[in-house]
Amino acid sequence: MLYLTDEKLNHLLTYETLVPALRDMHKVPPEVLEDMLLEQPAVAGGVDRILNRAAWQQGKALGVKLATIFPNNGKDGSDLPSIQALYVLFDGTNGSPQAVMDGTVLTWRKTAADSALGASFLARDDVEHMVMVGAGSMAPELIKAHLSVRPSLRRVSIFNRSAGRADDLVARLSTEAPGVSFSRVDDLEAAVGEADLVCCATMSQTPVVSGAWLRPGTHLDLIGAYTAEMREADDEALRRGRLFVDSRDTTIKHIGELMIPLRTGVIAESDVLADLVDLCRGEAPGRQTAEEITIFKNGGGGHLDLMTARHAITRASEEGVA
Repeated sequence: MLYLTDEKLNHLLTYETLVPALRDMHKVPPEVLEDMLLEQPAVAGGVDRILNRAAWQQGKALGVKLATIFPNNGKDGSDLPSIQALYVLFDGTNGSPQAVMDGTVLTWRKTAADSALGASFLARDDVEHMVMVGAGSMAPELIKAHLSVRPSLRRVSIFNRSAGRADDLVARLSTEAPGVSFSRVDDLEAAVGEADLVCCATMSQTPVVSGAWLRPGTHLDLIGAYTAEMREADDEALRRGRLFVDSRDTTIKHIGELMIPLRTGVIAESDVLADLVDLCRGEAPGRQTAEEITIFKNGGGGHLDLMTARHAITRASEEGVA
């Protein structure tokens, strides 16, 4: 059985190979998905959670991710990410275990690649300025993933409530992507108003981006909300934008980003124009004009974990990684 550490996955799961692989695998996605989420009050305040997320593609593969979500990690100066996980992959023909792999890197890479795949259909080809809202563990992954599908990006502005974390990320990425200008911004409204692509990865319970700030042609990528109470964009954003999701099954009835405006009548289910299966199969159009605002809700899901794990062992076989 293969064991893929975080170091091995960082090498194997490049966005240049993962995003196209996800595009292909969305054409025939896993059929069965199931989540179990448990939570407890956190000692330092807030809520800690454990997520068990399973997916099964008949005759090919099945797997389960065990992930802990402890939002207070890192606030005490430690290097622990807020999300830590393991993934177990099984053979779809006989049920034998194929691999155990670091689920944290798997989660980072599949989440960022999911957003980048959405942007490949929905962001303008000539985007130059990206605003990253949030400077947590997902932020550098999302920036790199978007750069892989939109190499026209030349400027990335980073906003975070803790300015120090934004400064640290600016310094790090400035050395890793020298062809791009990185800076911290403190006025989010002004930055969003100048952006071509806005990416949000926060733990916010209330909207952090207003639709009134978005200029024509912007693509808004929403990642952070994953419970029924959470959202990152306000009602006006959903009114102004053409709305897409990665999966209808994991977003519409599960995440506050859509559940709340659906409940209040701001949007209807028919306003969700397509998901990634529709887009990857060519059954629905993505961006249609340079002036429209597009919104992509990245809800994640066990299907993405399974796809990414399958790609990881394919890459490991190609490179002789044991």
